[in-house]
Amino acid sequence: MKTKTLTRPASARRANRLWRLRLYVTGQSVKSLTALANLRKICETHLKGRYRIEVVDLLKHPQLAKRDQILAVPTVVRKLPQPVRTIIGNLSDTERVLVGLELRHAA
Repeated sequence: MKTKTLTRPASARRANRLWRLRLYVTGQSVKSLTALANLRKICETHLKGRYRIEVVDLLKHPQLAKRDQILAVPTVVRKLPQPVRTIIGNLSDTERVLVGLELRHAA
């Protein structure tokens, strides 16, 4: 008797994983605070209970910009799930952020 293994699509498997996001900012600037607020709002709406945000202040730790090749701030880097994705800006364009993080497909 043959058994059939059913696998969920990659998008369904990704939906249940913990998302690790790293937000690079420069101090308490308006752009930095706006980016953090926008990222939290997006995560609470689309990833409730399944995300972690690490905030890296490059004024305090400039050497950390090298590990993710950060050239502009604010920048969010999706570390998990793989592959890594990067979005630059204050994250106010929710649709662009959702597509960039692969939470939604481009229309």
